[in-house]
Amino acid sequence: MADWQKMSLVEQLGNVGGEVHRALKWRDRDQKLYWNSLGRAFDLLDRSINDERWSGRRKELVRARELLGDTATGGREYNTSLEELDDYFLEFATAARLNR
Repeated sequence: MADWQKMSLVEQLGNVGGEVHRALKWRDRDQKLYWNSLGRAFDLLDRSINDERWSGRRKELVRARELLGDTATGGREYNTSLEELDDYFLEFATAARLNR
């Protein structure tokens, strides 16, 4: 993976989206791979949250992490599905590719 600190926010969130997409792919097929993908998504989100360049966006990033956590544990708090998060993060992945 390229140096995280050199990526734009759009690129970072696009990478988070890649892991969310993998989690969705594995959710009903392989629980180990599902949880590994979610773990990487959390790790990448944490890296973005801790990236000082995005201090003004931290609230949004923390909310995305909160939604991911809720979704991973059944979505009872916010009623958000993994499919909806996949759609959300796909927009960043698409934008990152267009900006290359």
